[in-house]
Amino acid sequence: MEHAEASPFKRSPLGLDETSEEEYSSLSTLLQQFASIPTIDKAWTFKSTSGSQCMFSISQPNLFANKNRRYILSSYISKGSTNGVSFQWAAFPIEMPGGSIMVPSPSGSKLLVVRNPEKDSPTKFEIWGPSRVEKEFHVSPSVHGSVYSDGWFEGISWNDDETFIAYVAEEPAPSKPVFTNSGYKKGNSSDKECGSWKGQGDWEEDWGETYPGKREPAIFVINVNSGEVHPVEGIKRLSVGQVVWAPTSKGLQQYLVFVGWPSDTRKFGIKYCYNRPCALYAVRAPFSKSEDHQSETNAIEEASPVKLTQRISSAFFPRFSPDGKALVFLSAKSSVDSWVHSATQSLHRIDWSIDRKPSPDADIVDVVPIVMCPEDGCFPGLYSVNFLSKPWLSDGYSMIVSSVWGSTEVILSVNVLSGKVSRISPGNSSFSWSLLALDGDNIIAFCSSPSDIPEIKYSSIVGTSSAEVLASWQDITSPIYRCSEKVTSLLSSRQSSSIKIPVKDISENLTAGASKPYEAIFVSSKCKSHDLCDPLIVVLHGGPHFITLSSFSKSLAFLCSIGYSLLIVNYRGSLGFGEEALQSLPGKIGSQDVNDVLAAIDHVIDMGLADPSKINVLGGSHGGFLTTHLIGQAPDKFAAAATRNPVCSLPLMVGTTDIPDWCYAETFGHLGKSMFTEAPSSEHLAVFHSKSPISHISKVKTPILFLLGAKDLRAPICTGLQYARALKEKGTEVKVQLFPEDNHAIDRPQSDFESFLNIGVWFKKHCK
Repeated sequence: MEHAEASPFKRSPLGLDETSEEEYSSLSTLLQQFASIPTIDKAWTFKSTSGSQCMFSISQPNLFANKNRRYILSSYISKGSTNGVSFQWAAFPIEMPGGSIMVPSPSGSKLLVVRNPEKDSPTKFEIWGPSRVEKEFHVSPSVHGSVYSDGWFEGISWNDDETFIAYVAEEPAPSKPVFTNSGYKKGNSSDKECGSWKGQGDWEEDWGETYPGKREPAIFVINVNSGEVHPVEGIKRLSVGQVVWAPTSKGLQQYLVFVGWPSDTRKFGIKYCYNRPCALYAVRAPFSKSEDHQSETNAIEEASPVKLTQRISSAFFPRFSPDGKALVFLSAKSSVDSWVHSATQSLHRIDWSIDRKPSPDADIVDVVPIVMCPEDGCFPGLYSVNFLSKPWLSDGYSMIVSSVWGSTEVILSVNVLSGKVSRISPGNSSFSWSLLALDGDNIIAFCSSPSDIPEIKYSSIVGTSSAEVLASWQDITSPIYRCSEKVTSLLSSRQSSSIKIPVKDISENLTAGASKPYEAIFVSSKCKSHDLCDPLIVVLHGGPHFITLSSFSKSLAFLCSIGYSLLIVNYRGSLGFGEEALQSLPGKIGSQDVNDVLAAIDHVIDMGLADPSKINVLGGSHGGFLTTHLIGQAPDKFAAAATRNPVCSLPLMVGTTDIPDWCYAETFGHLGKSMFTEAPSSEHLAVFHSKSPISHISKVKTPILFLLGAKDLRAPICTGLQYARALKEKGTEVKVQLFPEDNHAIDRPQSDFESFLNIGVWFKKHCK
């Protein structure tokens, strides 16, 4: 008997017909080439007898492992006699295991590598010399949990003589009730004891989005020679972070300065939210012995933290000047006082004495105040993107920082004595410039645009004695950002520019800052085909007090490379345009921001840059709020829409999000702070509904794609699912993709890849 083989039944992925599957395949191949482009996360420089060395920490998505691969690439910096500079790159990078943190010592002769544990293993501390591991210590989970590496609570600091390291780690796990076959067991019990199981114990409130399961941050100090670890005692009712050693005279008590957030009250989500009150504190360091003989009472008082910033509601990112005479810090007091999640920042200074104990009565000097309404082309205020651990030029009073200026990222020099701010990235550049590290009085940075892959730049400061700090920039050849010929070819045919959008319907109630034009970034082909416009994707950022910069984004570069123009709208309320423009939006969400986007679209149509019949819209978070508002308020304007973790229903969000205060602040404006309650009234809920996209759902006709992270605590998926189900009920075309392990950002490599692949396919389907 012959055995006939049954031909396998070919089944396309859910929701894809044969044509769409072909599109899916070709676009996925291209997106993989964009996704593989590396990203520089940070850089450090080291001095040596032959010059300088720079070490770059780089990440690259590993799609198969669904993790970011991290590695180190080093380069020697050679300076010629004619002020030229060249980088000699190592032949290959060195991969760093996941969970690793690296911090060089002040002299650059040692490198701390922290390897965070998996589950209940010890945390590993390695002290590296020039050629080998010199020390290795394992810290038990009974001492502390993982070292914080989140960029916010995170703080790792060597002392000046490199004998101690202070750092922030999770407190050890609290004891929980243990049960056996006989019921509750009194006393301590091993986790692995047979015949027993652990109960849950009391619920502990965390800091919201990205922090579930993280225990309270606490400060510890490790002795570099012995490996002995001591917790910093005396800190109560504070979540702590950003610890640094305070300069002191030799032989005197050593102190640590840190940021503290009140932890004994309601904890709202802190990720992306600068409106959480915080202050700088000084506390005596363990291992440090005072020569004074003290009574027990005095010793307890000495161990208690001293609050250094009594008169200001926000203080973070502390940095000591090289001579130890000034403590400089950023403040988000405007955010804290107004309740908006992010706003214009200010820079302050406390004069520090290395011979006296820290004082709570120190004067706080305003170095860079909040800018309310900048003059055209002038400094719009501080919106710090990157605050280096060593931001100082050799004069000891000039800080190099990066900030937002309109729709671009810029590099600034700030004189902390006079308050003078100088722009040292090129003033005529529409590219964004990102600060990486200082090499003495030289700056290592990279610049990019939406259509230009990043390039490393090196500057020499050519003068600081005059009113302005000037820099001369040089191009650096680098192997880091090399990409495929296909990507290079596609991007070479694209261009980007910034467009000023005039405000429509200026009323007497508008401030001067809110009446000024806002900006949009337009990315398009360098040449039109027969005067036809490419279909347009309107891109909307979240926040709403955030910004989309004129920098390279792999996902947006992919979308513009497949035949779309991009209109990236930084509507009023965005960062980078002064405080008056930013504060004009709270209380007007769903109207002012929606009208700003519609005006920007009409503006580019009037300029002949867009075809009104081929417009799509894409946004996430508050950008998703705008996306779903737009297709309801302007139902005939858009061919297709896509949204990532949108806010669709404020009444549903306010009771489920980690930031219910955001709902009040953005809905009710300056009244929101006094009106806030955990139990909204029916009147409050009615106003929330009127401000929500779901109030316009009966008019929606636009096909829409939803991309939702199931672990999102910021804009919980229930609001997106409710909106999608309501659209399906009325027969509107809807597609939903759910990512079970993702939070608000949907940034796990596979999820990010699949979401933008589906966005590309969705727009190709509905707007070719």
